[in-house]
Amino acid sequence: MDKQNIDNILKVLKETYPEAKCALNFGSPYELLVSTMLSAQCTDVRVNKVTSELYKQYNTPEKMISLTEEELGEKIKSCGFFRNKSKNILATSRELVEKYDGEVPHTMEQLIELPGVGRKTADVVLSNAFGVPAIAVDTHVFRVSNRLGIAKGTTPHKVEMELMKNIPKSMWSDSHHYLIWHGRRICKSRKPDCEHCPLAPYCEYFNHPEETKS
Repeated sequence: MDKQNIDNILKVLKETYPEAKCALNFGSPYELLVSTMLSAQCTDVRVNKVTSELYKQYNTPEKMISLTEEELGEKIKSCGFFRNKSKNILATSRELVEKYDGEVPHTMEQLIELPGVGRKTADVVLSNAFGVPAIAVDTHVFRVSNRLGIAKGTTPHKVEMELMKNIPKSMWSDSHHYLIWHGRRICKSRKPDCEHCPLAPYCEYFNHPEETKS
């Protein structure tokens, strides 16, 4: 896709979703880190419901590690995969206390060394908690980017690298939110609403179905 088309897409996204922002509720980098870990295979709405109670008492790594895996698992059960999430959240919390004085580190390299923290989670934290330009590729960003043609890739990492190359760095974080909102509201997984999509004129999926639809 040429630069002009990408510029047009970004312009329309910005105009369509001016209020786009992180849908997870958080009051600190630690809360965002935990919420993002909980959001795997779970809706942000459900995560916010769970953490609104959880963070009343356990909103720091020091407080979190007072819980056992079983106790935390019961509190986050409705988020799914609660045993694995409970194990990783507590392991990460212990590492934050032991290595970082209870603070969440500010770099990708340090974040992805934490148990259960991958690039997507790290990107979300860097972008939304610390203002570091980043493009977290979740299922919506992955799908929408490939359909539009703004970034092609068979893995989230490949799509992330393409997006970083094709989008100005100053727009990385905002574009991440634009693409998520577009994926949730219009470019849905099973039935994209191409008829009402403001990006249809520039979209490869819409304009070249024989090449992009399988």
